[in-house]
Amino acid sequence: MSYRRLAVSVLALAFAGALQAAVPAPQDTPYAPGTIKVEVDATNLAQRIFRVTQTIPVQPGALTLLYPEWIPGGHSPRGAIDKVAGITFVANGQKLAWTRDPLDVHAFHLTVPEGVQTITAQFDFLTATDRAQGRVVMTPQMLNLQWISTLLYPAGHYAAQIRFDPRVTYPAGWTAFTALAVEGRTGDTVDYEDVPLDILADSPVYAGRHARQIDLTPAGSAVPVRLGVIADAAKYLETKPKQIAQHQAMVAQALKLFGAQHYDHYQFLFSLSAQMGGNGLEHQRSSENGVGTDYFTGWNEKAGFTDLLAHEFVHSWNGKYRRPADLWTPNYNVPMQDSLLWVYEGQTQYWGNVLAARGGLRPPEASRDALALVAATYADNRPGLAWRNVQDTTNDPIIASRAPRAYRNYQMSEDYYSAGQLIWLEADALIRNRSHDRKSLDDFARAFFGVNDGEWAVQDTYTFDDVVATLDAVLPYDWATFLRDRLDGRVGLTGGLEASGWKLVYEDTPNAYAKARMKDARGGADFVYSLGLTLDKDGAIGDVRWDSPAFDAGLGSGTTLVAVNDQAYAPEVLEDAVKAAANGNAPIRLLVKEFDRYRTVVLDYRGGLRYPHLQRIDGVPDRLSRIFAARK
Repeated sequence: MSYRRLAVSVLALAFAGALQAAVPAPQDTPYAPGTIKVEVDATNLAQRIFRVTQTIPVQPGALTLLYPEWIPGGHSPRGAIDKVAGITFVANGQKLAWTRDPLDVHAFHLTVPEGVQTITAQFDFLTATDRAQGRVVMTPQMLNLQWISTLLYPAGHYAAQIRFDPRVTYPAGWTAFTALAVEGRTGDTVDYEDVPLDILADSPVYAGRHARQIDLTPAGSAVPVRLGVIADAAKYLETKPKQIAQHQAMVAQALKLFGAQHYDHYQFLFSLSAQMGGNGLEHQRSSENGVGTDYFTGWNEKAGFTDLLAHEFVHSWNGKYRRPADLWTPNYNVPMQDSLLWVYEGQTQYWGNVLAARGGLRPPEASRDALALVAATYADNRPGLAWRNVQDTTNDPIIASRAPRAYRNYQMSEDYYSAGQLIWLEADALIRNRSHDRKSLDDFARAFFGVNDGEWAVQDTYTFDDVVATLDAVLPYDWATFLRDRLDGRVGLTGGLEASGWKLVYEDTPNAYAKARMKDARGGADFVYSLGLTLDKDGAIGDVRWDSPAFDAGLGSGTTLVAVNDQAYAPEVLEDAVKAAANGNAPIRLLVKEFDRYRTVVLDYRGGLRYPHLQRIDGVPDRLSRIFAARK
């Protein structure tokens, strides 16, 4: 490199450093000018626009306002800055000039003139009008308002040191659910309690035309737990007494597990919709949960409910009150680190399935069937484990921002969830076996997450060493090696099944839980453990297992299956072809379409249909059933 180019590069780096320094670092000091009022007009359903007005107390001089970038629960820089438009700042009736920081596009710089005590900031938050633009959060029947997407806040302070006065104007006649307390109401405008930014950002809203509040507070508890349901139509709000009892029992089992509550009340936010996007996002005193319309009305008693509500509820303890030290940040524009997501999400995934069983949301058979699918994934459908380990997947929220993958089984994607579930199953089985069932992972949960009953406005952080120390206090063992061997890929992930008295086997029909999942996929088909592929209702091929018969024959993700052995594709047609190939000599011929090109692919597969199931191991105690059994 020439001296001239080197000098230019040095100057560029110095200039960049100066610009970065223009964004004040957060300090643990109050925002002295006062409380910020944020008002959201949520009535523009037709164009799906939130109109935001903020009244910000200020002092003369330089001011930097931040739009949240790093989103708790998303574990990544996923702030929706792309949906913010029309920003203006006004002081004493005059527009103020502003500039966006060229190195931090979430930062807005402006100068407050002398004599100005407040400025008014306005912008439009243009929510997705199509799923291709992101998750749909406004429909004619409901909306999901996430405060963290609809505000600016002053740089230079911890989020807990900036106070907000939030208000929302809703469509006429709508009901809104949130963890925030209502302070007042004028017409359709609701004034919520003044709270620090960290609590406001952690207190989203679900609102809808068709709504119902269901009490899930366990008997004898003085702390309310409620399920606020909004739906596309009133008919989807209908429930059976048994269904409500199962949800109440799940909550009660969670309290028995942790032995403490880290909220003064808890509000499940629950949407039943074919229009608003589904989701699952944890908060301290609430959670966002979105599923299809027939959650209650299409209930399959044998398959049970999804464990979504149980999973997000567990996060009140694991991830919100107690969170990994490298995931805690002073505000929403300081980068997070995800190294302990196998605890934050992995153990939550484990308890979600367990609590669904203990509370009766799922019958024990369905919980075992769900576990069979997870075990099969890590026994036979993660060839990516040959080149990366579970620990490395904790980087995936930042690497991919949860974008779809062409070959997920080979690329892998946030496997710390389900792989973590298997690691914690094995830890539970090990504790039970070595203690002769006197101890279990329940003891870890109570000791690690069930501390300081009633405390919620303060968060407690933990490290890898803290996890190991608490496990060791429950049962002395080399837990650091146990965990690192599995996280770093030196040991397989399915040992907990055998230690719990069960083994993975394959049969020629799907288990009941898998059948229910395929029904929810509305015509999709699963041939992962035979041909090595999945298909949607239109025959489009989804994930193709790396080095499977389908992959080796040249099939790829995104191809459309048109015909099987000269007969138009349908799931049952392909099933019959797989059965016939297992009993005969002819291979399977597939006509596929790739863009505007058709070609024939020959699969010489003879292994028949294969679907995961769990089977008891003779002579080994059935500890899995004990894990799923309700606590008295």
